[in-house]
Amino acid sequence: MFNNVLLVIQAIAAGIGVYQIVLSFFGWYRRKERITHKPTKSFALIVAAHNEEAVVGALIENLQKMDYPRELFDIFVICDNCTDGTADIVRGYEGVYACERTNPNERGKGFAIEWMLKELWKNPRQYDAIVMFDADNLVATNFLQYMNEDLCNGYRVVQGYLDTKNPHDSWISAANGITYWFCNRLWQLPRFNLKLSNFLGGTGMCFETKLLKEMGWGATSLVEDLEFTVRCIQRGIYPKFNYDARVYDEKPITFRASARQRLRWMQGHFDVSRRYMFPLLWQGIRTGSIVKIDAALYIFNAFIYLIGFLVTLALWFDMMLPGDPNLTSIYSKMPLGLSLTIVLYGYLQCPIAMLMEKVNWRMYLKLLLFPVFFLSWWPIAFYAFFTQNNKTWSHTKHTRVIRLEEVQGKQM
Repeated sequence: MFNNVLLVIQAIAAGIGVYQIVLSFFGWYRRKERITHKPTKSFALIVAAHNEEAVVGALIENLQKMDYPRELFDIFVICDNCTDGTADIVRGYEGVYACERTNPNERGKGFAIEWMLKELWKNPRQYDAIVMFDADNLVATNFLQYMNEDLCNGYRVVQGYLDTKNPHDSWISAANGITYWFCNRLWQLPRFNLKLSNFLGGTGMCFETKLLKEMGWGATSLVEDLEFTVRCIQRGIYPKFNYDARVYDEKPITFRASARQRLRWMQGHFDVSRRYMFPLLWQGIRTGSIVKIDAALYIFNAFIYLIGFLVTLALWFDMMLPGDPNLTSIYSKMPLGLSLTIVLYGYLQCPIAMLMEKVNWRMYLKLLLFPVFFLSWWPIAFYAFFTQNNKTWSHTKHTRVIRLEEVQGKQM
């Protein structure tokens, strides 16, 4: 009986995995984004910062050099519960607004954004769109040109391409970089090519102001980006991925810092999946919306990690017992050629994505330790499942002061 239940669980997880593999083939091609509209849209650039005195200056200087009419955008930095000199540094830049918030009871980026938007609505000047960044980011100078283009073309929510500004710092930051290249090319781009919904990534996000006023922010979970994405999809508003609008994010360089960050993501992901997955799936089935069904499967991924971990443990434990195994792997039920093809392509997806993204050849050496990083998601997912009600925001300390020219120079 237990073996049959285990086989059904494996079949469901394998089916979702095969679906994603098939989807990834549609990321093997891309159409270059074109800019045909002149700059007309005005933007409020919001930077979320908590004790970011080491890195916020580099981002502000970067944003001040955007290749977009300066009168069409303003920069607002949320100095959220800061105990360092972040606000003083921000005030040192002409035309940049330091917006100080102190609320020890509502900590986290989602609450900070909600507060900032309410402050913006009181502002005499109103903007066509809101763009959100993290304080540790760097942004391609043509980013706003692409956002202007997408808004003029009728898109209401846009996600830029998330890259890593420090993939060479350690094997951990390299593993994060590999994950980003894979997700951009074989998760986000296929969905854009197939006219499915894309997913927000926490930074490099652009929102039509009218939409934010209609919906409200309301995303205060540990993964506010995913929560807002789902709320949009429920309303028939599908975020768009702009491959050519680049944002560079700083990644942790130690395993401990990375594990803490990923634990927070997983806790939030379980929380959002538990609250939204089945309603969204049912809505998709009832209305015949492939977009909503795909989104429901996407947010179920936290449970896929958990299932993979528990099933693997069960199979390994069963093999170590004396006598013939009692549990059956789903792969043993498949034709050998099919199972080998699925496993092989699963392993090759990351180097394939790196090849298509034209990543520097030195980064391929980092693939040797990538399986360690990937497998570490399993115990993180297991622990996150039992602590998903923990809503405490864990801050990731950022210290790498890198300029945009350095990042782009290393890419070249």
